[in-house]
Amino acid sequence: MPKLFHLSCSPRTDAESSAGARVFIERFREARPDWDIDVMNLWKDHLPEFEGYVLEAKYARIGGHAFTDSQRDAFAVAERIALRFALADRVLISTPMWNFGIPYKLKQWIDVITQPGLTFRFDPALGYLPLVKDRPTIVILASGSDFVTGMNRGRIDMATPYLREALRFIGVRNVRFVPIGPTTGPAEPIRAARESAHRRLAEMAARF
Repeated sequence: MPKLFHLSCSPRTDAESSAGARVFIERFREARPDWDIDVMNLWKDHLPEFEGYVLEAKYARIGGHAFTDSQRDAFAVAERIALRFALADRVLISTPMWNFGIPYKLKQWIDVITQPGLTFRFDPALGYLPLVKDRPTIVILASGSDFVTGMNRGRIDMATPYLREALRFIGVRNVRFVPIGPTTGPAEPIRAARESAHRRLAEMAARF
């Protein structure tokens, strides 16, 4: 059964990014009723801390050393998390922008799955090479400011280029971003931004 993997990155169920994801998934289910949808909520599903044995395992792999039993067990946890993502045919990431970047839970997920021999490898002649198969990916990015029309009040969007590069590094290049913003301030711009994004997401889901 083909699978859509949804990485949900907001701790708020009423968040704009979560609302956008619900619109997308509802339309996607109508268009693809035979697909499985695997939802990973970064605030409810377990993520290992990127320290201790899992960190030791990463550097053991880089140095070409065999794992200890503890390192092997820790790496297996990271491997299972990475495989949920890597085995999906399509990917949806819904996230807020926090302090111009991404939530720390999303950064933790990226740190856990970006492992040598798992999602990338290093070749002395060619450099870093991705190991994850490219697949269509949509990122819903909700922000307090409006980065669509330029009314961003001087703030810088560091989330979009970071996520694009982090995904490209492991092999996912077919990424489209759907910004939702502003999400704070006067009611009318918030409503207009939400409706515009939801229309776009529904259209994209029907063809995704």
